[in-house]
Amino acid sequence: MTLTIRTATASDARSLADLAAATFALACPPHTTAEAIADFIATQLSSARFDDYLADPARVLLVAEQHAATDAASGRLAVGYTMLVFAEPTDADVAAAIGIRPTVELSKFYTLASSHGTGVSGPLMAATLDVAAARGAAGAWLGVNQENARAIRFYEKNGFARVGTKHFLVGDRLEDDLVLERRLP
Repeated sequence: MTLTIRTATASDARSLADLAAATFALACPPHTTAEAIADFIATQLSSARFDDYLADPARVLLVAEQHAATDAASGRLAVGYTMLVFAEPTDADVAAAIGIRPTVELSKFYTLASSHGTGVSGPLMAATLDVAAARGAAGAWLGVNQENARAIRFYEKNGFARVGTKHFLVGDRLEDDLVLERRLP
């Protein structure tokens, strides 16, 4: 299988929503209810929301696809995606915690569970940070649930360091997230 990473286009909204629906729960702490996850997916990760994200000039989405090396045009399977938001953070806790400007938020970084450990995440992160730097960001930040040890290890392995905390609402529960930041090359 060959991995391709490309900038998502408007025609990718449906497949991105499907990928988001398949991956969002992987980042949630164990106490998150199925109802809260379903509501978040319906309100924040629907095809219509991805239409909005893809049309927003302050956002760039990348999609990672695997395909047979002999036929790159057919049989593509979306296995991961990222979303960058080029704007100053609106969350006061984040704004106070990050120190590198101009900054970009790595708002979403998800891969299918079946792709974990297969070599998808590293290239997807590298491509995402390359896009961020090419667009003028000096630093990147993200929020990650403090209970998501696997993701925290991955982000730290990729140069992110803890700089603060913030809250993230899923359902009616405020979750505690770590704020991680890294300098871009």
